[in-house]
Amino acid sequence: MSNFLFRYRYYLARRMTQIIVLGTYFLANFYGYKIVIGNLSSSVVFGFIPLSDPFATLQMFFAGAVISADILLGVLVVLFFYGIIGGRFFCSWVCPVNIITETAAAIRRKLGLYDKADALFSRNIRYWFIIITLILSFIFSLGAFEMISPIGIAHRGIIFGFGFGWFFLVAIFLFDLFSQKYGWCGHICPLGGFNTLVGKYSLLKVEHDADKCVHSLECFSVCPEVEILEAVGKKSHVITGAECIKCARCIEVCESGAFKVSVVSLAKQLKEGA
Repeated sequence: MSNFLFRYRYYLARRMTQIIVLGTYFLANFYGYKIVIGNLSSSVVFGFIPLSDPFATLQMFFAGAVISADILLGVLVVLFFYGIIGGRFFCSWVCPVNIITETAAAIRRKLGLYDKADALFSRNIRYWFIIITLILSFIFSLGAFEMISPIGIAHRGIIFGFGFGWFFLVAIFLFDLFSQKYGWCGHICPLGGFNTLVGKYSLLKVEHDADKCVHSLECFSVCPEVEILEAVGKKSHVITGAECIKCARCIEVCESGAFKVSVVSLAKQLKEGA
């Protein structure tokens, strides 16, 4: 049991974090425990720490909204965590849709669908969706992605009840299961694409030791952004791909311990990426 807990420590920690985050919003809305007020786009923690999603704020700006000082401060706080510390960690440690897509991926592997139809969509689609989202926000004077975001739908559904939001989330599950491996998170979601751009040089990275690698390829089977593993097994290196969501699945499935989390300086990242 202890070996199981240690091996899947990151997975268990991620799920616990996601549950705690959603739980604090639930307690605030239903029981008045004001640990955190707001939603995943804009919140206040402990009554004085603002948190504002940079992509949601950018949509508001393009929609013509006046961005207040507290929202800007919240953006800076979040940008610090994304840009300096954890990169795209929101996608695997906070986002409730991650639970849906990882469940679909696990079932996909069990059904033997994992290696089929995995190149239907370019991963660059998410970056085009960023541009489209901002254009639509400008045209319609509203946060275009925020209106249909499955992240917001899942968040509101857990707290207030899903209603027809179930259909959207089920559609993502089925899409990831039968059509495209990690289709939503790895190819379409503009928030994930935006966080990729912001967190490119964050300090927390995964390092690979080629001397320990036994070429089992288990890391390739579980990684949601498999292109970042291009050099795995070929050389020891820091995985500098900004698409890494810090899920640590590669660490957990690697029997030889060839992966580890490290704090990597900007200078070393630039050298590795050269």
